[in-house]
Amino acid sequence: MSGKTNYKLPKQVQLLPQNTQLRGLMTIIRDKNTSRSDFIFYADRIIRLLVEEGLNHLPVVQKVVETPTKAKYDGIAFEGRICGVSIMRAGEAMEQGLRECCRSVRIGKILIQRDEETHQPKLYYAKLPKDIASRYVLLLDPMLATGGSAMQAVQVLLDNNVKEENIMFLNLIASPEGIDAFIQRFPKIKIIIGELDACLNKEKYIMPGCGDFGCR
Repeated sequence: MSGKTNYKLPKQVQLLPQNTQLRGLMTIIRDKNTSRSDFIFYADRIIRLLVEEGLNHLPVVQKVVETPTKAKYDGIAFEGRICGVSIMRAGEAMEQGLRECCRSVRIGKILIQRDEETHQPKLYYAKLPKDIASRYVLLLDPMLATGGSAMQAVQVLLDNNVKEENIMFLNLIASPEGIDAFIQRFPKIKIIIGELDACLNKEKYIMPGCGDFGCR
């Protein structure tokens, strides 16, 4: 964890295991000298870890199958269906990692940008699966800074009859300020993060962060 040592993560937040593999991957994508191709490759590895952890939190049912040896195996199967929704444009970078873990998964898109007059996040575009209300939704955005765009995206999902408790938010790097704002508004949503950073600077960038994820 690269953030404040005195910050206690809310119960709704699941931090990936802070092992040497993750720290090494994070070091590469945070390095300003990392090439674009290396940034994409190693960021994709972290994204897959996030998706796999997110899948661990989906409900399951018992399922018994027969193996090629004609023996029974008491296993499980995921209950319900999932889809991904990326917050454009940085969130689109996480779509491939989701597809690599979930074959033929449906993916929607939401475009939110800051209104130049009000400086508030504004919805410009949304394309979602028609049956999204009946699915578990993995919301994808690599950075959780102020939380403004993410909260607006969640409101779009709620307006399309997605249950709040059926939404899971995945991001690589989060700030304490963004987490607190998000959880205060949507306490039923679980957040899966790769690392917790220290704070936001006066320009509202995550510190130490990794720069503009979508432009790397």
